[in-house]
Amino acid sequence: MIFSSIFFMFVFLPVTLLLYFLVPGKVKNLVLLLCSLVFYAWGEPVYIFLMMFSILFNYISGIELERHRQKQEEGKLRLCFWTTVAANLAILGFFKYYGFFILNLNKILPFDIPYKELALPIGISFYTFQTLSYIIDVYRGKVEVQKNLIYFGTYVTMFPQLIAGPIVRYADVEKQLRSRNINIAKFGDGVLWFLRGLGKKVLLANNIGMVFDTILAMGAGERSVLTAWVGCLAYTMQIYYDFSGYSDMAIGLGKMFGFEFMKNFEYPYISKSITEFWRRWHISLGTWFREYVYIPLGGSRKGMKRQLRNLLIVWCLTGLWHGASWNFLLWGLALFLLIFIEKAGLGRILHRFPLLGHLYMMLIIPLNWLIFAVTDLGQMKIYFLRLFPFM
Repeated sequence: MIFSSIFFMFVFLPVTLLLYFLVPGKVKNLVLLLCSLVFYAWGEPVYIFLMMFSILFNYISGIELERHRQKQEEGKLRLCFWTTVAANLAILGFFKYYGFFILNLNKILPFDIPYKELALPIGISFYTFQTLSYIIDVYRGKVEVQKNLIYFGTYVTMFPQLIAGPIVRYADVEKQLRSRNINIAKFGDGVLWFLRGLGKKVLLANNIGMVFDTILAMGAGERSVLTAWVGCLAYTMQIYYDFSGYSDMAIGLGKMFGFEFMKNFEYPYISKSITEFWRRWHISLGTWFREYVYIPLGGSRKGMKRQLRNLLIVWCLTGLWHGASWNFLLWGLALFLLIFIEKAGLGRILHRFPLLGHLYMMLIIPLNWLIFAVTDLGQMKIYFLRLFPFM
């Protein structure tokens, strides 16, 4: 079920809202939890058990972490924490990267390992990162353990942001799960956010996407230099309107139910450097990696070499988070290289000449998106050669 579908807008959402506003405040989280489970099970009923396992496992683990903390059992506290983190990552890794790993292993082994392609559970990357944020913050003592299973289940399954973000950290909605402001003005604001996102997705992203798909499907001899650039720029706009459209719809739906989610995009294409672009693009993901990977690794506090190592790790993980394919890793590595060059001195020049910085960003980002869009490395090479026929 997707937000722009007729069934969602004219059946699922009205019924859910009706039930939500008819029940008293104490029951609203239960209604939202049950409706979110229905939303998730609509497309892949089998994986509902995986989600329920994730809810129960992390709920119990959070309580265990708090119990060990109160008893000052540091060894057991660390063991419980790392076991929980490893289990969450193992589940995500199995479903998302199992096929990719076996496929590439078969290319180097003298024999083939048979395997069956697994359908990727919808939203597993998003809800895994959300449960990890909860577990990490409980371990650090930054949030109180959630002992109400319904509240915790609501946080994990909340359908407005389940399939495309933004990634909601538990610390950001901890108080809202207990009590939130629901009024007509906020609901109306949510409707406007939803309609704006719907317009981005249906009117812009879908139609612009057809341009790119048509150009990508052309044979190498049919694709002129101008056509190749049009396709590259079309994908640049498509991915923005598609992703930010879904995020706007999620924010709007959250407001309808009384929640406030963080803004996920802040006009990224007005940026004057690649570094600034990634502060404005998919803000919730960048915040997650900064808070839970980059800073714990040392961030920029321990010299340039350590900072570069930390950035390399973050961007490799960011690439692989988006999908199990070599092009996503290459996309992350390209961004790491660009940000490294800016930190090495180019960033200061771009800051002094903002127009130059904007033109530079608007040339580089479409090329980087092409790496993201084309999963076949051979086809990617052909496309780049058409963009730069003089090379």
